Amino acid sequence: MRRPNILLLYTDQQRWDALGANGNAEIRTPNLDALAGQGLNFDHFFVNNAVCMPSRMSMLTGLYPATVGVMDNGAPLPADAVTLPRMLGTYGYTSANIGKLHFLPHSCRDHRRAHPDYGFDHLEISDEPGCYEDAYRAYVRARAPDQLDRISVGLPPATAAWQKMMVIDDGIAHPEERFPKRPVAFRSRGDLTHTAFVAEQTMEFIRSRRAGPYLCIAGFYSPHSPWVAPQEFIDLYDPARLTIPPFPEQLQQRRIAKGFTDEQLRAARQGYYAMVSEVDHHVGRILRCLAEAGQADETIVVFTSDHGEWLGEHLQYGKGYPGHDGSSRVPLIVRFARGGAAGGRTVGRFAEAVDLLPTLLAWCGVPVPPHLQGMPLPVDDRAECRRGALTEHDGWKTLRSEGIRYTLHADGRESLYDLRRDLGEYHDVSADPAYAGSLADHRKELARRLIDRERPLPRAAAY
Repeated sequence: MRRPNILLLYTDQQRWDALGANGNAEIRTPNLDALAGQGLNFDHFFVNNAVCMPSRMSMLTGLYPATVGVMDNGAPLPADAVTLPRMLGTYGYTSANIGKLHFLPHSCRDHRRAHPDYGFDHLEISDEPGCYEDAYRAYVRARAPDQLDRISVGLPPATAAWQKMMVIDDGIAHPEERFPKRPVAFRSRGDLTHTAFVAEQTMEFIRSRRAGPYLCIAGFYSPHSPWVAPQEFIDLYDPARLTIPPFPEQLQQRRIAKGFTDEQLRAARQGYYAMVSEVDHHVGRILRCLAEAGQADETIVVFTSDHGEWLGEHLQYGKGYPGHDGSSRVPLIVRFARGGAAGGRTVGRFAEAVDLLPTLLAWCGVPVPPHLQGMPLPVDDRAECRRGALTEHDGWKTLRSEGIRYTLHADGRESLYDLRRDLGEYHDVSADPAYAGSLADHRKELARRLIDRERPLPRAAAY
């Protein structure tokens, strides 16, 4: 059989509702909306960890973060880990990752040194835009060396501390402000952004394919903060017209005192949306390249993200505990190769990031190893599906079911939120007698899920 190619368009920190196709009337994502119209749009898709490294490792190994053994940023994935490219490699696939991978901590290493391949044949790693001597800076140096001092979006705080301790001067010009809560215009040409680099090199890889199936991951850094984008994308949005999130009465005064003013919340959205729109623009270019190369009908196209962004909700920016929808629910769009499932539908059933890898293997005619912990994505109403989604981190686990979020903490504390109520994510109802049954049901379901994911080593003999 001619196995399909896989093109995975992978953003960083993109909320599920940061797409026009998911009901956001303010954001401009025409290419991704068109992709959703051609494929399946899973609008209840959740990651299994709400920060970068464990989420990415989980999705690309098909294992829960606790099984991988990485529950937070900063721990490297073992170089011999069984990853998607390794599973596909023995079936003739050539694999590439271009841009962000983040299987290694990036703050305390020399990015010029060889990176573990993790089963990829082609690696152009750049986990942060312009602040390290990596594949992105090498790309800009070859195209426009006079622009190198204008492409860094800022030195990560942990990197600054490491460089000071190690007495390192990287010689890179960094802007002083790392995480402004407003849009920042990219200081160089629009064709030299990190997003443009990922798109250009992804298209170059696509054009170079002559025979055999491939896996190509386009690892975009956007829309992760800082919210840096070319001015043309910032200008798409008038902040005065952008909606701010609602807050319960008890937070209204606190949010102003803590700096979460209407002006700041709108400015943050303007920058965030601008980055998403830049990704959308380049996704359109990649998809046109795929069609021009004659590969569209033989390629599974997947668009998703590693986690979301609070974007001011809960008086927070970023992502993490306790896995609110803003940080754990992400887009998933799948456009099938010729002969696959019919597109143009929204799938409202629960699915998890750990489900993507075994599903892709099955669609490619590759046996699904028994150690994987995901289940097939529910592509039609007859398919078995999950009753909820599990997100976990060191010290807590969250179960998100239809209309309810349940969180269990390492010290035994429990939280329960009724998302069907107005602003229900702000009100813990675990102590409300009216919810005693729901609390017990979710406690039981979480226990069942943890048992269900066990994968003991196979027996070698009777005893």
